[in-house]
Amino acid sequence: MIDAVPLAPPPPPQANGEVPPRVLATAAALQLIGELKAKYGPILFHQSGGCCDGSSPMCYPQSDFIVGDHDVKLGEIGGVPVHISASQFEAWKHTQLIIDVVPGRGGMFSLDNGTERRFLTRSRAFSGEEMCQLNLRIPVSA
Repeated sequence: MIDAVPLAPPPPPQANGEVPPRVLATAAALQLIGELKAKYGPILFHQSGGCCDGSSPMCYPQSDFIVGDHDVKLGEIGGVPVHISASQFEAWKHTQLIIDVVPGRGGMFSLDNGTERRFLTRSRAFSGEEMCQLNLRIPVSA
């Protein structure tokens, strides 16, 4: 059984017209990211669109994953790029993704597999003000 992990309250809207980040990470996620970077070198995330591993954030060595021409870079967490397919971005563009860690097994090919912890995507809807700020800046395709 997986214990519920309390999630910090969502960050307040950005002040001074700053664009809110599309992706954030919890302290637990940043810790595991650091461990995986130390073990595997440069890594990246690709937000899975379903299938075998549900919608888990998948973590790969950068040299083992080819980012597609239509993938969208959401941002970076812990110095690690986070990508999502353009079609999935279109469905989730109104949400801020928060990468967290919970007890359990990671995705079959994800680097968190075998650590007895797994990455989990949480989300929150952007406010109307945040959506206006975000509409001024379109994410970069790979």
